[in-house]
Amino acid sequence: MLSVVTDEGSTQSGSLIDEIVREGARRKLVAALEVEVNQCIAELAAEADDHGRRLVVRSGHHPPRTVVTAAGPVEVRAPRVNNRRVDEATGERKRFSSKVLPPWCRTSPKVSEALPLLYLHGLSSGDDFVPALEQFLGSAAGLSPATVTRGTRQWQDDHAPSQNRELSQTDYVYVWADGVHPKVRLGQARSCVLVLLGVRRDGTKEVIALAEGLRESTESWAGLPRDCRRRGTRDPELVVGDGAMRLWSALAEVFPGARHQRCWVHKARNVTNALPKSAQPGATKAMQEIYHAEDRSHAEMAIEAFARTYGTKWPKAVAKITDDQEELLAFYDFLAEHRIHLRTTNPIESTFSTVKLGTKVTRGAGSPAAALAMVFKLVEPAQARWRAITGAHLVPLVRAGARSKNGVLVEREGAAA
Repeated sequence: MLSVVTDEGSTQSGSLIDEIVREGARRKLVAALEVEVNQCIAELAAEADDHGRRLVVRSGHHPPRTVVTAAGPVEVRAPRVNNRRVDEATGERKRFSSKVLPPWCRTSPKVSEALPLLYLHGLSSGDDFVPALEQFLGSAAGLSPATVTRGTRQWQDDHAPSQNRELSQTDYVYVWADGVHPKVRLGQARSCVLVLLGVRRDGTKEVIALAEGLRESTESWAGLPRDCRRRGTRDPELVVGDGAMRLWSALAEVFPGARHQRCWVHKARNVTNALPKSAQPGATKAMQEIYHAEDRSHAEMAIEAFARTYGTKWPKAVAKITDDQEELLAFYDFLAEHRIHLRTTNPIESTFSTVKLGTKVTRGAGSPAAALAMVFKLVEPAQARWRAITGAHLVPLVRAGARSKNGVLVEREGAAA
């Protein structure tokens, strides 16, 4: 079909480039359907009735059907197959059903998969969702609010297996723990999403578990590592988290072999909150001297300098560092290549900043289970883009017992090869 092209490069049905892409998609779809039908008929060519007539033959085309694809709406006429074979078990007549374009299909799987995610990223109701997608894809076919609802129900079905999967075959060497507050309704007013995120032996990162709970509740935090232990998780080498959380008592019980590292971002925030505004810039710089130090001994000297400068006037602020000194400097005992990842919970903060944006614009997930599934669905595609930690090839050595002395690789006495 020819279209009149204007000086701006558009046609009556939209831009010329979009029309070319849609026509290309339509032709490829038609070609795939023809190949599928011809292959089916060729494979069954030997089957015939008592009169020698083939049981499976071409029979024209089905009526035109519009299918919404990633390239926009395309109209196709699927080949029709006359299948006269009979199922011996049931006595019913067999039918040909295309795997390329099933009879019920009006929206491509990729578009259907994207609908609930687009919903999360800002199109928060059927009223504004359908017109927006109609403008984007060029058609409203298959884009009803019910389509979105079906997709969002699928989130919970996708989330459940991840919460019960076997973990004994995955070794998490480092683990970050934090509680985040996405803009969704959970079970209690002060509930948050408790997150455990780990580094596997190959250096890649992965969400281990998500759960609803109270950030300052020992019992809430105990449930998450206990569940991971039940599913096979072994003690990580180091857990990084906020010192204000009730995580640590739970970890001592469930993962007694793991060392603890307090998050410097949270700690610095707590310290500056205990200081007057006039002293905060200098204290922030002094704390940076601690966690940016060349090695542990220089970090300890930086803590002593911090205490001399601020201890007389603001002893409570200084005590927030000196009381947790061992947990604040634990990351210095690990390989220098990994230290930048181990001194804060930033891997969780950066990941869930996009989740917070995605959930902020929605009107709520409807239930705590749906809210967790919503968070999971936003994190799931993000994981595919996460980069491995620096020095990923060294992670197995850490698990084998390797440590660093002044940032240089050393072996723990008796460590495995």
